[in-house]
Amino acid sequence: MSQPAIEATDLHFAYGDHEAVAGVSFAVAPGEILGFLGPNGAGKSTTIKMLTGQLRPRSGTVTVLGMDMATASAQIHGRMGVCFEEKNLYNNMSARENLDFFAELFGLSIDADEHLRRVGLGDRADDRVSGFSKGMKQRMMMARALLNDPDVLFLDEPTDGLDPVSAASIRGIIRQEAARGAAVLLTTHDMHEADELSDRVAFINEGRILALDKPEELKLAHGQRSVKVRRRAGEGVDEVIISLDGHGSSAQLADLMDDRLMSIHTEEATLEDVFITFAGRGLGG
Repeated sequence: MSQPAIEATDLHFAYGDHEAVAGVSFAVAPGEILGFLGPNGAGKSTTIKMLTGQLRPRSGTVTVLGMDMATASAQIHGRMGVCFEEKNLYNNMSARENLDFFAELFGLSIDADEHLRRVGLGDRADDRVSGFSKGMKQRMMMARALLNDPDVLFLDEPTDGLDPVSAASIRGIIRQEAARGAAVLLTTHDMHEADELSDRVAFINEGRILALDKPEELKLAHGQRSVKVRRRAGEGVDEVIISLDGHGSSAQLADLMDDRLMSIHTEEATLEDVFITFAGRGLGG
């Protein structure tokens, strides 16, 4: 196995007496997308701030691209891209001026218009960012995160506020970056998005990693599959839901296979189901 691009080892952090992160460890390989999921207040943001050098762990280590964040943050930041919820753009500058300015900070010479076209803002290059919608600013943040062809990407709700077409486009860009070899740490409250994009998923709650595996493995191990059977019943329709993971489910299903059968619909487990199994609440809780 190649050296991890991002590695957290036994991270701890506390705000006063509240331990926000309590022994978090995981790694992200080059070219891998890791979905980092959990409810509000679970420790996601604090962990990401430690991984990106914004917070120093109380204990534990952060290694990015083989370098210790505590001693090599400047070198790491030059090879990192971040897209956070805070839209720290310059509103009085145009879209092109924003990207040119941030590229200059990296010492880069770029084609700002090409970067804007990639995120669907090619026709707004001369417009001030102050007039942009939330979704347009989100796309600007993604364009800014990719200016330096980063080796590691930290993406916090990258499709938040986007319409379905724009969100699909950004997901396509994330896949392209992973295919290029970038390690991607993704947070999202969109479970379909997490399932679609993530090679592996880490669930965090109360500062601890509860599960870490491929989405399909987590759903098979901890989710509940069911079948919804619709049958004619007199003048109406009956719906019967049978858990496929329960004892006697095959016999129950066979008993319903008669001439009153109208339809059978299989419902697979979801990542939201899996998380609720572990944490007892949904990701927005």
